[in-house]
Amino acid sequence: MVAFFTEVDGRYQASAFAVARWSARQIGGHAVCGLLARELEKYCPDPEFVPARLTVDLFTPVIAEPLTVVGEVVRRGNRIVVADARIEQEGKVRTRATAVFLRTGDTPPGEIWSSPQTLPDPPDPTDRNMRLWVQTGADDWTMDFGACQNAERKTIWQHQPPLVEGEQTSPFQRAAIVGDTTNMVCNWGSRGVGYINSDMTLTLSRLPVGPELGLQAQDHLAHDGISVGTATLYDRLGRVGTCVVTAVSNSRRQLDFAQLTAEHVTARP
Repeated sequence: MVAFFTEVDGRYQASAFAVARWSARQIGGHAVCGLLARELEKYCPDPEFVPARLTVDLFTPVIAEPLTVVGEVVRRGNRIVVADARIEQEGKVRTRATAVFLRTGDTPPGEIWSSPQTLPDPPDPTDRNMRLWVQTGADDWTMDFGACQNAERKTIWQHQPPLVEGEQTSPFQRAAIVGDTTNMVCNWGSRGVGYINSDMTLTLSRLPVGPELGLQAQDHLAHDGISVGTATLYDRLGRVGTCVVTAVSNSRRQLDFAQLTAEHVTARP
């Protein structure tokens, strides 16, 4: 199975699977977010802590060349730990991230309102060939992206490939990889995806279970070429957290998925 990155002497080389669909010279945000989560996870104190929030600022494209990831603890306390990480290339910081780790504990007494939500059952049997399943509205799951080129709500489901060759991808890393896909889930309309996200914020109430994850669009707001997309992250046990991206118009390089096969969209050599 192809991994997103290969590690050599402390540096990371992206595989073709990690390359962005916007440009063959750039690494996709999903792979970038996963790699930053991998670095930040090193600073989680112990299993009693959960990575409750990850925020990634994607302010400069990460090119498909060897890169370095650097991290540090910003604050370490009894109930909260904050860590920062950054990706460096050619002597420049390309993107940065912050993770907040919170200590788990007893749930406070009482009842609290939460929004009622029905998530689509994942496709079965489990698909392990790295293909991306898509559901629009109440339609059946499909890998035919042309059939999904509409203005209906999008939900995706995927079995993630390894992040780094020779390593098992952690639940936090998988969540970060899928989190960046919020841009596609929330900004995919009848003419494709015309926005590119400048950031991604992932919030988790617990770590996901299993190698698969789903993401369902919950809201989309747009004005003057700026959009905000919110999605729900879930596994086979239920809701895990939320993902939010802010994005800027990229209409000159609009991704028209109707012109691509599912293999071209979801698979890499």
